[in-house]
Amino acid sequence: MNNNLSVTKRNGVKESIDLEKIHKVVAWAAKDLNNVSVSQVEIKAQIQFYDGIKTSEIHETLIKSAADLISTEAPDYQYLAARLAIFHLRKKAYGQFEPPALYDHVSKMVEMGKYDHHLLEDYSVEEFAEMDDYIDHWRDMNFSYAAVKQLEGKYLVQNRVTGEIYESAQFLYILVAACLFANYDKATRMGYIRRFYDAASTFKLSLPTPIMSGVRTPTRQFSSCVLIETGDSLDSINATASAIVKYVSQRAGIGVNAGRIRALGSPIRGGEAFHTGCIPFYKYFQTAVKSCSQGGVRGGAATLFYPIWHMEVESLLVLKNNRGVEENRVRHLDYGVQFNKLMYQRMMKDDYISLFSPSDVPGLYDAFFADQNKFEALYVQYENDDNIRKKRIKAMELFSLFMQERASTGRIYLQNVDHCNTHSPFNPEVAPVRQSNLCLEIALPTKPLQHVNDEEGEIALCTLSAFNLGAIESLDEFEELADLAVRALDNLLDYQDYPVPAAYNATMGRRTLGVGVINFAYYLAKNGVKYSDHSANGLVHRTFEAMQYYLLKASNNLAKEKGACPKFNETTYAQGVLPIDSYKKDLDKVCNEPLHYNWNALREEIKAHGLRNSTLSALMPSETSSQISNATNGIEPPRGFISIKSSKDGVLKQVVPEYEALKDKYELLWDIPSNDGYLQLVGIMQKFIDQTVSANTNYDPSRYEGNKVPMKLLLKDLLTTYKLGVKTLYYHNTRDGASDATALDTKAQEPLPRQEALIIEEDDDCAGGACKI
Repeated sequence: MNNNLSVTKRNGVKESIDLEKIHKVVAWAAKDLNNVSVSQVEIKAQIQFYDGIKTSEIHETLIKSAADLISTEAPDYQYLAARLAIFHLRKKAYGQFEPPALYDHVSKMVEMGKYDHHLLEDYSVEEFAEMDDYIDHWRDMNFSYAAVKQLEGKYLVQNRVTGEIYESAQFLYILVAACLFANYDKATRMGYIRRFYDAASTFKLSLPTPIMSGVRTPTRQFSSCVLIETGDSLDSINATASAIVKYVSQRAGIGVNAGRIRALGSPIRGGEAFHTGCIPFYKYFQTAVKSCSQGGVRGGAATLFYPIWHMEVESLLVLKNNRGVEENRVRHLDYGVQFNKLMYQRMMKDDYISLFSPSDVPGLYDAFFADQNKFEALYVQYENDDNIRKKRIKAMELFSLFMQERASTGRIYLQNVDHCNTHSPFNPEVAPVRQSNLCLEIALPTKPLQHVNDEEGEIALCTLSAFNLGAIESLDEFEELADLAVRALDNLLDYQDYPVPAAYNATMGRRTLGVGVINFAYYLAKNGVKYSDHSANGLVHRTFEAMQYYLLKASNNLAKEKGACPKFNETTYAQGVLPIDSYKKDLDKVCNEPLHYNWNALREEIKAHGLRNSTLSALMPSETSSQISNATNGIEPPRGFISIKSSKDGVLKQVVPEYEALKDKYELLWDIPSNDGYLQLVGIMQKFIDQTVSANTNYDPSRYEGNKVPMKLLLKDLLTTYKLGVKTLYYHNTRDGASDATALDTKAQEPLPRQEALIIEEDDDCAGGACKI
């Protein structure tokens, strides 16, 4: 190489190329890592030097070289690449490797309009100096490469047009803590900030995308999930579309309950005209969802809900189907179909299901959620009334159509509305749950908006976070982590803005939270138990009992300080009914683990002092945010030892935690012979979780004759799900493509080798980018 060549530094200054300096940076990144080679990174980089080459170009080439070497044989390259990427990121953000003083950084960012000005108003120079002492910037070196790229792509404050980045991760964590505890007494808040910072930056607490990317900025909407219910009037439908647009633009994932809309051909204006039916209004909602991105972070997405007995159900079930013409398809929404016990009974008896327009059967739609006995009585009454328009279809035919569309698209979901109301923190007589959300882990009361500024309607919001099970060594740790999570998220409800009055009133009344888990697959592996053989049942029962117990205890303690949520009287908790009282008792046949905590004492404390929050728990997919913690996502088994995620920076590879030590303990998705063991675990979790569980079903056609999954098996799993008390089902995954069976691809191709895991688009987290945690 010509030693007279120069490099252009980031500040524009040119100097002679110093190969030793490049070597030192790579050697620094490789320190204390196993089975990595500095020379291999340098050789693979094959840097084509030319006069004036930018140092940033050299650095980016080295990062890509290290990232390409990530494999199950040498997983630590993910940390070597990450360290190089952190070095590069800090140089871009600060012009140097060492971050500036926190106060100087915040002052600059407030002046630029990137941080919320309240930070400088709420905290003194001395308090910023104290926070600076808390920060451990070397925790950046614990990120994997995929985590750094996710931080860069989605979470760090930046100019998304120019690509300029303004901060590094530890500033993110400390400032989120500062914002969330700003309203606490000055004598105590610094202690909470330090504890919360430590929990988040050491990956014990996982934060959702809206919080990671938004808290500390002028944007103040951080609820991950929004539930909006439409009525049957044009005013209500227009108000729903308006609310959708406002919340999609504020980074939220949407659930839309459209089950009240009357069927095609129904009379309107006293018979003056025929109603156009559901599909035109579903298209209207789809346009609203896709009208804007979620704060530039991800695209809008929503799931729309309707009952299985709706008159138009046969047309609605095929709305995502690739066959058909645009006029009778609404393909860019996902759909949640609602079932109850009577519908299952009709299927099991090979009986008929009668389809109605909700507008023709007074009281039936509301009873479907609020009172199962009343629903059945009305349903049979209307079936026998010859004056009411209806259509009869064989229940088996309808269930089979549902399962066929669920299997072919992967994105037709299921909600058992009776379980959502009988095993619920809400009294269904006054606050029935009528829908879930995009990722099917939220189950909250809603009321249709009558007009845009309707304050009587109810838009439900849920604010999320998750415990990293892989970072917890003792179930006793839940006590501290639950206290931090509940306090921080409860503060956030007061800290954020509400673009729609119905959402503000509902949130202030119910103060709903949803704390879930990540790294479940790693948790099972390191405890030597499996999804498939029921060996994990006892551990899962103990774990989720502890989690819910300490979440309730934390909210009860907060209620003693700040008062119970105003609508606590509308919860079953107010009646002394806990999740351990209302679960489906069929579950006891698959898990007879006893309860280990003093629930009766907690019950009395809750009855006496209430809860600050109507709900505390929900198990979400956490596809992207789990990567930040180098964790397996949510509760799902990994598809391979390396997960592969496409992004604008290319392919990101991430190896499962402790691969070398635990590779024989992990159970990969397509090695699991059936859904039985997994569904039992979901049922055990649901016993304690007060909202619901984002759970998938998975099928490998190669296991069956003719490479076709038998309908009989699909229906058996559906009935198992119901019998175990599971409230919702999310994706239907089929192993059938080069993507090794993402739910997004149903074209039959050769599967990848087992170590080549899930490939999804950059913004696909929770069905197209919404409701991420």
